[in-house]
Order: sequence, then structure tokens, then C-alpha cells
Amino acid sequence: MRPLLVFLLLFTGILLAQEPQSENNQTSSSEPMVIKDNSGLSKDEIREVAKKRDATTKEKKKVSIKKVIDAIDNKGKVDISKLQKPWEEMSPTPKNKDWVKTKSGEWFRGKIIAFYDDNLEFDSDEVGDYKFDFKDVREIKSYQILSVNIEDLAIVSGVIRYKDNNITIIQGDTSYTFQKDQIISFAPVGEKEKDRWSGKITLSFDMRQGNKEQFDYTAQANVKRRTAKSKLELDYIGKITRIDGVESANDHRVNEKFDYYLSRYFFVTPIFSEYYQNRYKNIDSQYTAGAGIGYSVIRKSYLKWDLSGGPAILYTNYNTVVESQSKTTKSPSLELSTKYEYKITKITKIKYDYKLTFSDNASGFYKHHMILTLENDILKWLDLDITTTWDYIDKPTKNSDGETPLSNDYRLLIGFGIEF
Repeated sequence: MRPLLVFLLLFTGILLAQEPQSENNQTSSSEPMVIKDNSGLSKDEIREVAKKRDATTKEKKKVSIKKVIDAIDNKGKVDISKLQKPWEEMSPTPKNKDWVKTKSGEWFRGKIIAFYDDNLEFDSDEVGDYKFDFKDVREIKSYQILSVNIEDLAIVSGVIRYKDNNITIIQGDTSYTFQKDQIISFAPVGEKEKDRWSGKITLSFDMRQGNKEQFDYTAQANVKRRTAKSKLELDYIGKITRIDGVESANDHRVNEKFDYYLSRYFFVTPIFSEYYQNRYKNIDSQYTAGAGIGYSVIRKSYLKWDLSGGPAILYTNYNTVVESQSKTTKSPSLELSTKYEYKITKITKIKYDYKLTFSDNASGFYKHHMILTLENDILKWLDLDITTTWDYIDKPTKNSDGETPLSNDYRLLIGFGIEF
């Protein structure tokens, strides 16, 4: 219950920490300007403006006499179907759903979830929840009102049209056009809070009976809340093991990170935090909270690499200690982290997450937490994950019996992940 309580407290605190835009649209010098729609038109009226714009920009092609002759059937009548454009050349009108056209010429009808890191996340009845490499996207026609973060310029909301590496944002009778390389991200304005969230849960169980009875339970969860200019990420990993009814492992870790994008590659982290509990490392509870900055070294559709870090406060409460030592410690610390993600094939991805923390000797001096995952898509919503973790504490604290826990803790996990 304690990890869940901490998780909820972190979640609530971060949401409350996000300041809403003021009515007069004043922003600090570090924040992008927000361009609002002052036309007074309703959302449906804006969509009608976009529809009329689509009609005026359609390419008009003349049908040659030869094509008409070739379309005449055996009865001397013109077969109109032979003169119509094939489906992949047609341009549908958005009605209640968004449309995306791929480089193969296929149109997909569904709902845009978000665009981040050159990936367009799209929910369609045909393909389910799917991420398109943006290099494979040729056109976008949105029905939703989207909020688009333009690098070093502004956040603009409206109906979008994307074609020929240009994105046009339509606000009533005003429109703005930008190049693809200027786009940091876009997401629905957020008529419903659930539209901003996505996540994944991975579970693995191992039950054995025979000479020994053993039960292993491991869970991982990743939840993200995204807007055009920020990302809140919550991670959980935990394990419980019992052998012949005796518990031999019980540890839980919850991480939170809130990033605010100032440009395509540079972001600030107003707050990051962690809760960790591992009674077999003599840690009853450990809390970390800090702030920092980050930089995206590489951001491509198939490869991402981020570096971040900053100062923090580390508070630890031990289960038991030797008589001469305090049961609680508090220390200033420095946290550094890196995230690496590489898409090997269309269905296979490797993820690497490494975080290290420096503190004083009483708090362990140096520790790190590493997760390496090979993610394999089985279905659009189901993955088979193979994960390796490595946790290390340089100076573990002795318990009341004078025993020192091991510094290293390794784990191999195989489980099924459900995306939502």
C-alpha cells in the first residue's frame, strides 16, 4: 500500500504544480508564446473553414479523350469507375475522425493521440493503437483541435493540414504554415483529460511446486501524460518472491519525472522524484526529490538518446542499524541519467535506462539503477518483453545484527506488456 500511496501523492503533486495559462496570456521569457484563436468561431465552424480550404486547394485534373475512349464498355457506354481516381489518390474529408495518409498511398481513419520524437501515435479501428514513423506520413487531416508546439516560436492550436513537409494550422479565418523541422510536438487540446494519457503494464509470474514451492511476482508500469509542451512520466517496478512460504524478496521503486520542452532538443525538469523500498537491502523507505535540465542528443524516428540530471535531496529510513548509527539519514545528492531507445525492426525495440546518484557515505555514497529491455510486438497492444535490471549501492548500511547487504542486485524478467 505504501508504494501506491506515494505514487498517488507524486501524481497529485505534479498535476497541481502545473500552472494554467492566464487569461491575458502572459508568459515568462523562457516560455513559448501561445497564439489563441480570437475569431469567435466555434470548433465546428473552424472545421467548416478547413473543409472549404480543402475544396479550394484540391488539384483539378482534366480527363483526356483517350481515357474516355478506353473507358467505353462493350455496350458503348462509358464506365465511370475507370475514370475515377483510385482510393489512394483520393483525399477524404474529416468527419468526427482524423485522417492520415502513408507513403504507400493508404488513408487511415482514426484519432491522433500525439506526435513526439518523430513518431505519430494514432488510434484506428483498422490498425489499433499504432505509431507511425513520421517519415512514412505523407498527409494529415485532423478533425480534432490540436495544440502544436513550434520550436523557438509559439504554441498554436487549431485544425491541422500536413502535406509536402509543411504543416498548416487553421484558426477560424486565420492560418499559419510552418515547416516540418520546426515542429517539436503536437497533441489534442484536451477536451477530455484521458486523451492526454497513455501507458503500458508488464506482468510476469512464476509458480513452482515439487521439492520446493516458489512464487515470483514482478510488475512494471509506465504511464505518460503529454501535452504539446510538457511530458509527465511515472514508472513503477516491483518484485515479491516466496520460497516454501518464506519471503526472500520484496522491493518496490516508483519514479516520477516532469519535463518541460523549451526547444526541440532542450528541456528543463522542474521536479523529479523517486520512492524506493527494499527490506533485504535494509532500506525501509528512501525518497529522492530534485530538479534539473536535459538535452536530446539524438531524436529520430528510430533512435532517441536523452541526457539529464540535477541536484536533489536524498532521505533514507533504514529497517535496523547498529547501535552507534542513526536510523535515518538525509544528504544532498547529484543525480545523472540517460535514456536510449533504438528501433531494430518494425516489431523489435531496445530500451536502455540508466540512472546514478552521488550522496554522502551514510546514504550509500554511490548507487545506480539500470533497466535494459528488449521489446517485441506481438499485437498492436501486446508485447513480449525481456528485461534485465541491475541495482548497485556502493556502501550498504549494516543491520542491527552487523550484517552488510550485498551491493549488487541482478534480475532477469520475461513478461507480457499491455499498452493502453
